[in-house]
Amino acid sequence: MTPDQLLTRPGTARPTLRSAVTGLPSYVPGRRSAGMDVAALASNESHYEPLPAAVTAVAAAAGAMNRYPDSAAVELRKRIARHLGVTAAEVAVGPGSVGVLQQIITGLCDAGDEVIFAWRSFEAYPILVELAGARPVRIPLDHLECHDLDAMAAAVTARTKVILLCTPNNPTGVSITHERIEAFLQFVRSDILVVIDEAYVEYAEAGSGPDSLALYREYPNVCILRTFSKAYGLAGLRVGYAMASPAIAEGLRRTALPFSVSALAQTAATASLDAGEEMEARVAAVKQERARMAALLEARGWKLQPSQGNFLWIRADDDLRARLIEAFDRADILVRAYQGDGVRITVADPASNDRVLRILEAHAG
Repeated sequence: MTPDQLLTRPGTARPTLRSAVTGLPSYVPGRRSAGMDVAALASNESHYEPLPAAVTAVAAAAGAMNRYPDSAAVELRKRIARHLGVTAAEVAVGPGSVGVLQQIITGLCDAGDEVIFAWRSFEAYPILVELAGARPVRIPLDHLECHDLDAMAAAVTARTKVILLCTPNNPTGVSITHERIEAFLQFVRSDILVVIDEAYVEYAEAGSGPDSLALYREYPNVCILRTFSKAYGLAGLRVGYAMASPAIAEGLRRTALPFSVSALAQTAATASLDAGEEMEARVAAVKQERARMAALLEARGWKLQPSQGNFLWIRADDDLRARLIEAFDRADILVRAYQGDGVRITVADPASNDRVLRILEAHAG
């Protein structure tokens, strides 16, 4: 038997996954609704249906589903660029902001490189970093549920390639001010890509967070990450985007899975940008409900940090967290629990929010 035949000979060995995959924690999505009376408040989805303009545009484009989408998303990139006041060469798109983030980490990190981020923050961060063979560096939030930028700066090493700043932070809802990020950028090496993840930026009050576009124009190592999944109500179509220097943006487009953003998603995103005023009216209603809920809960003794997302964050130890989840489950309300940290609750319509308030009022103090 030749050596080549031995290599193909059947045996008892089986293919195995990479160790980075077998040791990877699974991303845990928000639980899904299972009935008409269930309030699905675990995934930070918009409780509104998609914008009418997006529905109309998708319906008109549905007849071409037999064709591949534009893999370069040229028209959508042009529309995003016009919306932000940049060029299409500075825009890369992907299947949700998490898809674009995977392109970022793939494009910049070799095995053993480091990615710094706050913790607790977006659950997908460590998963994407470890999948790329890089090393996640988690920096605990400060006592105000915000990024500890001094500690993050101190954690920078020669292997640091990317720093992720989630503002407003998911799941705590706290924004990072413009001044703090600018001071941070003045310290960080210019060869480190600083990603300002703004998945919830539309829900933030003016002045609560950074002027990310101004920072982007001043610091070439800044990348802005955004999504159509939240305020624009397109979570089911998966489309997000990054704005970065032309060289970085081109690299992100190279690392993207071909045809990863469907034609329907591109169509819906473009139409949604054209319906910006209607989106802003919906966001204003969510912000009003968020403020109402926070005021009532604080009056009942709950201590909350001001949320700038479409959700509220309840800091809770495991005992309180378990009691809250049990109460919410009995009331057919799905919320997101984080072991050892707390509970995140999406702000929805007033009736659903009132159901949440009744549960939390019963557990106040």
